Amino acid sequence: MEIQWQKSSFSTDSEGNCLELAKVGDEILLRESDTGDVIVRTSREKLRAFLLGAQAHEFDHFAK
Repeated sequence: MEIQWQKSSFSTDSEGNCLELAKVGDEILLRESDTGDVIVRTSREKLRAFLLGAQAHEFDHFAK
């Protein structure tokens, strides 16, 4: 089975800064295109919770 990766529209090829996602069964897969062999696996619910937390600035302290 070939995984169909989708690149974020916010990613830029020029900076090698591409986040890609794929859905395989009930799992969501995430990877950076320049390190394609490193894959994070999660569920839709956990990804949604993370994205909502990021939108609410819950992780801003990591960027300091």
